[in-house]
Amino acid sequence: MNRIIKISSILSLAALLAMPFSADAGNKDRAGSAGASQLLINPWARSGGLANSNMASIRGVESIYLNVAGLAFTNSTDIVFTNSNYLVGTDIDINSFSLGQRIGETSVLSLSVTSMSFGDIPITTEAIPEGGIGSFSPTFSNLALSYAKEFSNSIYGGLTLRVISETISNVKASGIAFDAGIQYITGEREQIQFGIALKNVGPTMTYSGDGLSEAVTVISNGTSINLNQKSADLELPSLINIGFGYNFLLNDKMELQTSGQFTSNSFSRDQIGLGAAFDYNKLFQLRAGYLWEDKITDDIERTTALTGLAGGLSVNVPIGENESRIGFDYSYRTTVRFDGVHSIGVHIEL
Repeated sequence: MNRIIKISSILSLAALLAMPFSADAGNKDRAGSAGASQLLINPWARSGGLANSNMASIRGVESIYLNVAGLAFTNSTDIVFTNSNYLVGTDIDINSFSLGQRIGETSVLSLSVTSMSFGDIPITTEAIPEGGIGSFSPTFSNLALSYAKEFSNSIYGGLTLRVISETISNVKASGIAFDAGIQYITGEREQIQFGIALKNVGPTMTYSGDGLSEAVTVISNGTSINLNQKSADLELPSLINIGFGYNFLLNDKMELQTSGQFTSNSFSRDQIGLGAAFDYNKLFQLRAGYLWEDKITDDIERTTALTGLAGGLSVNVPIGENESRIGFDYSYRTTVRFDGVHSIGVHIEL
């Protein structure tokens, strides 16, 4: 009976969290109108190989992107570094680092940094549209502080505070966002997982800087004045994830982990993700996934560069005692008009 009450409470919470999104969720007409779109890009290799479908079963510091509740499963210390070559051919690189540390019997704290670079872009003006006067390098970054806690043998939850920064040489914007998530684990082997996560909730962002100023000559008297333009307020790309997972034990060493999730987006189409991972004795994992949204195969009406398919693998090497290991991760996601997204990472579990 207690287990039924817990499941009912989780489903009720999911309904309450989804209510504010019902009016705008899946609105393709709002695609691209939110600020801080960097928050919609998964920088991690393991979950990327599953097409972001494992929010109910994700574990460790990678969970701060999909569902921060998974951070509570960190045994002692968890360290991850990942480099992603995003939309190959565009010179976009993403570097991410995360450190998670257990601070008590039931609590885990994590610090994560993600930075995007876009290469050197030629400077052009109305007077010199052909360039040749230098270049600038935009930088997007976010710093996340996360806390997760084990409330019982079945229920885990977490919160994230994220500081956002976007800059070029003469314009910048900053803001904060909050994430919250829970996971419910049940079954004789803890093979059944449910998850709910609310992401990117926070105040609007506004751009400012000298780049929004323009010298204007007054025709009547020939004087020159600086005209300051005001940036419109930009909302964050809020979303809610609801997911499930089920693990099939094939034998004493092999396991098949399946996952799925529904994503309700405020500023783009809703998405459905499915994934599967084959695990051999925690030493080797092979992953595949697909993330679907309406019109994803339509070259005219599509609103994403991703075409849905994803895959990846991990090789883990035991180090020392207490199940410590170092893992090497790789994932690939297919795209249209680019050469995909390649992510390579190193994962250290102590």
